[in-house]
Amino acid sequence: MRDLTQWTPRPAPADFSVTGRYVMIEPFRRSVHEKTLWAALGSEDVNDLIRFFPNGPYRQPSEMSDWLESTVRTSGCVVCIFRSRRSGDIVGMASLMRPDPGNGVVEVGAVAHGSAMARTPIATEAHYLMARHVFEDLDYRRYEWKCHNLNEASKITAKRLGFHFEGVFRQHLVSKGANRDTAWFSVIDSEWPALKKAFESWLDPSNFDPRGNQITRLEAFRKEAE
Repeated sequence: MRDLTQWTPRPAPADFSVTGRYVMIEPFRRSVHEKTLWAALGSEDVNDLIRFFPNGPYRQPSEMSDWLESTVRTSGCVVCIFRSRRSGDIVGMASLMRPDPGNGVVEVGAVAHGSAMARTPIATEAHYLMARHVFEDLDYRRYEWKCHNLNEASKITAKRLGFHFEGVFRQHLVSKGANRDTAWFSVIDSEWPALKKAFESWLDPSNFDPRGNQITRLEAFRKEAE
C-alpha cells in the first residue's frame, strides 16, 4: 500500500494512442470508425455481442456512433478502438468509464471484441496496454471491471486478466426494463507489477507455437509472478 499522506488528484483520462506487438489502440473518431467498427462487431449482430449492455439494440452504425459520442460528451468516457497491427483492420473496442481522478479510480467497460480479436493475443494485449496506461501513465490506484452478473463470458475474462472478484451488487441498475445485478472486479496498484510481468511473459512470441497456440497459460505466469 502506497503512502497516501501526499496524495493529490490525478489527471482525468483523456484520448491516448499506443502501439503494441499485436494491437494498436486509438481514440474513437466517428468519421474514421463508424462503419469499420460496426462491421468489425458483426453489423446488426453487434446486438447479440452487447446484449448485456444497458444500451441498444442498434439497427445501423450511426445509432451506435450516437451512443459512443454521447458517453464521451456526458460522462468523460474515453472510447478506445482496437486495430490489428498485422492487418490494419478495426477489431473491437473498450472504454475507460466513470473516472474518479480525485481518488485515482477508473473502470474499463463497454468491452466488445469482434470475431477477429476474440480469444487471440490481440485481446490480451489490448487490455494489458489499457491497464498499463491506467497505472503507469495516469498513476491511478484502482482499476475496475463491472458486468451484468448473468454475463458469464465477461466474468471469466475479468478473472483471466487478473481482476479480483469483489461481490455482486444486487438490483444495482434498471437495465432494459429489468433488474440488473452487477458483478464487481478490480485490480489495485500494488498488484500491477506482478500482473504486468505475467502479461509480458504471456505475450512474448516464445510463448506461442508455430500455429499460434499458447504454450503457457496467463494464469500460470501470474502465479509465478505473485
